[in-house]
Amino acid sequence: MSKFNKCKILVVGDLMVDEYLWGDVDRISPEAPVQVVLVKNENYTLGGSGNVVNNLVELGAKVSVIGITGTDRHGNLLLKNLNKLGVDTAGVVQEPDRPTTRKTRIIAANQHVLRIDRETKRKILAKTFELLAGFIEEKVSSADLILISDYEKGLITNSLFSKLIEFAKKHNKITIADPKGLNFSKYSGVFLLTPNRKEAVLATGTEILDEAALIKAGNKILDTAIIDNLLITCGKDGMILFEKNKEPYKISAKARQVYDVSGAGDTVLAVIGLALASGASLKDSAAIANTAAGIVVGKVGTATVSSKELASALRNVDEISSPTNASQLQTAFAQS
Repeated sequence: MSKFNKCKILVVGDLMVDEYLWGDVDRISPEAPVQVVLVKNENYTLGGSGNVVNNLVELGAKVSVIGITGTDRHGNLLLKNLNKLGVDTAGVVQEPDRPTTRKTRIIAANQHVLRIDRETKRKILAKTFELLAGFIEEKVSSADLILISDYEKGLITNSLFSKLIEFAKKHNKITIADPKGLNFSKYSGVFLLTPNRKEAVLATGTEILDEAALIKAGNKILDTAIIDNLLITCGKDGMILFEKNKEPYKISAKARQVYDVSGAGDTVLAVIGLALASGASLKDSAAIANTAAGIVVGKVGTATVSSKELASALRNVDEISSPTNASQLQTAFAQS
């Protein structure tokens, strides 16, 4: 962790604004059987790949970001918040007539009661692609590692991803992608893919209920996506790391109260990238990221983990990774 502040990370992904409306509920609407939330406070945070950036900055990394926003008020707010973090935003393109992705969460008495999404999944314009490809070519050479945060909002097209992998391989840079969608072959060539269990189920059509199904799904993703490394995050059951031609590894999660899982995948992506860029092994990097995710799910809202919190949590971890076996996995997934 002492090397985190020396890392230069390039983040390419879907930028969002996370809007939170906080209030109280003390009655039911006379118009319909729904709660009436009296809003007391509201705030905005960086969401999507912006949350990846936020986590990286919180841990001391130097960050460049490539993405798109609209030219609306929330797009300007997003850029303002990124600039406040001291992030290099030269690679952020504001595309006319494109709404900035915004997720509005309504929290009443610390309970998440409703989410409203405003977005488009329209693919980026040809002109935007050319601008972004130029920024990627310019930024990749000076980055220690590249993180790709795909939320399927139109930025990470097959063409842009191919261009990104092309430049990364040219400069011998590690790439890690947090995927979305049903077709993981889109991510061929990436060093590491980090889907959660639900995403792995959707991408493979395999219901993951036991050890055999998990290994089948993991190996299918390795083959169809043409990648060497895969990390499937499994919520309270921790993570499973697959490396080509090696036995899978289970990384157990420390039991803790879960308040909000939003943004946990962003934290995993940021921390595993930082750990790898700092020279940690893939297994230890995944274990460190697993510990970080356990911290943020104990917070309400899209949250980050601080260096102090992570260091303290790691000191309390007795055993951070171990080889899986059939009985371990059978027990973990029988309980999930």
